[in-house]
Amino acid sequence: MPITAQLDSFGKPAWIALIVLGFMVWWPLGLSVLAFTIGSGRMGCGQHHWQNKVDRMQQKMDWMRSRMGGSPWNFYAPSSGNRAFDDYRADTLRRLEEEQREFREFLARLRLAKDKTEFDQFMAERGNRPSPDQPQS
Repeated sequence: MPITAQLDSFGKPAWIALIVLGFMVWWPLGLSVLAFTIGSGRMGCGQHHWQNKVDRMQQKMDWMRSRMGGSPWNFYAPSSGNRAFDDYRADTLRRLEEEQREFREFLARLRLAKDKTEFDQFMAERGNRPSPDQPQS
């Protein structure tokens, strides 16, 4: 029987004891055992565990949206009772989100232009270097 199956039969306390013992013997050993137990889901902290948390959070967010009218603009705050104000608030939030999206796109274009300029400068400097097989004058 493999050691992992044997430790699994004892449960989490056996894995915790192995981790502590690993740290006491040599810290990289303890760290590797800890990474293995978390990554394999034996401690309930693996990818599957986080996916369940994300799914539950998404269900709660969907439930909240349905309780507040279903519209993403109503999610921020319930109706104030004044329809004109609610429409104004929804339009303002829509406009602000559009401006935020445009600003993010602008920053992305700016980063791309900066990266391109730096790359072009690197290539120009690289092109100006003498090759090793050419004699220097």
